[in-house]
Amino acid sequence: MDLTRHLHTFGYYLKQRFGQTVHKLSLAGDFTCPNRDGTLGRGGCTFCNVRSFGRDAAALSISQQLAREKAKTDRARLYLAYFQAYTSTYAEVETLRALYDEAMAAADVAGLCVGTRPDCVPDAALDLLAAYRDAGNEVWLELGLQTAHDRTQALIRRGHTLADYRDAVRRAHARGLKVCAHLIVGLPGEGKDDARATLDTVLDIGVEGLKLHPLMIVRGSRMAAQYRRGEVSPMALEDYADLAACLIRHTPPEVVYHRISATAQAPTLIAPDWCGPRWAALQAIGERLAREGGQGSALGRSWRPE
Repeated sequence: MDLTRHLHTFGYYLKQRFGQTVHKLSLAGDFTCPNRDGTLGRGGCTFCNVRSFGRDAAALSISQQLAREKAKTDRARLYLAYFQAYTSTYAEVETLRALYDEAMAAADVAGLCVGTRPDCVPDAALDLLAAYRDAGNEVWLELGLQTAHDRTQALIRRGHTLADYRDAVRRAHARGLKVCAHLIVGLPGEGKDDARATLDTVLDIGVEGLKLHPLMIVRGSRMAAQYRRGEVSPMALEDYADLAACLIRHTPPEVVYHRISATAQAPTLIAPDWCGPRWAALQAIGERLAREGGQGSALGRSWRPE
C-alpha cells in the first residue's frame, strides 16, 4: 500500500526537498541518559530497554557506523544521520560538535536528526543544531514527549513534564529548528481520549513532525516485570490501527509523519507479537485511512500529494 496517498510521510517530504530518495541512518553516540545515570533516576523509563536502541554500536566510530548502515540499503544515495540511541544532546557542546561533524563530513550526508529528551536541550545544543541548519543542511530535533499527561509521565518514571517539552519547543522554534514529537499510544491508564488530548496539546504548542509508537513490552525493562504480573497489557493490532488512524485524520496535512508504528524483534520483544512483522501495522492503518479518510480529513483539510 502506498501510504503517501493518505499520509504526509517523511519519505515523501524528503523526496520533495531533495528530488531523490533519502535514507535515514541510525547512529549511537555513546550517550547516556539523566534518567539512568543518577541525575534524575536509575534504570530509565519503565518501558525502556535501551540496549535495543544500539548501545553496542557505540563501540564503533560514527564513520564506521555510517559505513555499516549504508551497506544495509541500496534504496538511496543520500542520507540523514540519525543520532537515535539514548539522549543524543546529553553531553558538552564540544563533544556534540565532534560527533555531529564526523557524521556531516560525509559528502552524501545531507542533514541531522537528533533524538533527545525535552529536559536535555540547552541553548548551546540548540545553537549548534541551528548552525548546521544555517549551512543548508536538513535538521530535525526529535523530542521524546510520549504523552502530554504529567500523571502518566510520573507513572512511567519519565522524569520530565509537559512544561519541559513546551519550553524546549519554544526555544527550538525561536531558532527556526523543526521539531518532531515522539508519542507512545497505549501507555498504562490511557485510552483514546487521552491520546487525542496529547495530540491536540502537541499541535497547539506547534510541531513540524510526529512519530507514533505503540507501547511495546521489551526484555530488560521495568514494564516487562509489570507485564508478567498482569499489571499492563499492550494494545491489540486492531485497536492500535483504529486509534492511530483517528489521530492521523485529526492531524493537519502540513505536519510530517516520520513514523506511524514501530517494530522490535525477539528476544528483545516480549509483546505484542504483531510488532515483530514490519508491515502488519502499516497495512492495517493504511486500510483505515483509505476507507475512512486520510491525514487531516477530520479537520476538513485532507492531505493530497502533489
